[in-house]
Amino acid sequence: MKFEHSRRRFLYAVGGILTARISSESSVSARLAAQIAATPVTPWTRAQMVEPGVLAKELAATSRPTVFCVGFQSLYRGGHVPGASYHGPASTPEGLADLKRWAQGLSRSDDVVLYCGCCPFADCPNISPAFVVLRDMGFTHLRALLLPKSFGADWVSRGLPTSR
Repeated sequence: MKFEHSRRRFLYAVGGILTARISSESSVSARLAAQIAATPVTPWTRAQMVEPGVLAKELAATSRPTVFCVGFQSLYRGGHVPGASYHGPASTPEGLADLKRWAQGLSRSDDVVLYCGCCPFADCPNISPAFVVLRDMGFTHLRALLLPKSFGADWVSRGLPTSR
């Protein structure tokens, strides 16, 4: 586990250096998403990641995805994606148990998006465990919200809708 975290930090640092040369913000997050998805320790593919602007548009549509926060309660209370439910930090056994209980009542074909936003995506202790648990439960349309820096930097500061 310690090796994976160190490797992830290294890859994030390298990714940051490489992407710093790209001028457009969307290119930076697309490049970072591709690097994260290509890292062997991540449980998702690039197709299973969603950009903040794309999710915001989906939330305005009639058929909205089910969104849940797997981060820390203080961050959720401070502001979260509209309609997102909170299920505790997925890095804890209690958070994962709550997530599993909540997910039992959902159809495995539901459109589900998870996010944390506590820290840089590549270092997040909560996204991977939550993703793996839901994937292993059989969810077929599971995605992770790409927040390269944090929820505040990549969602709130962009003026995307936020609930409290």
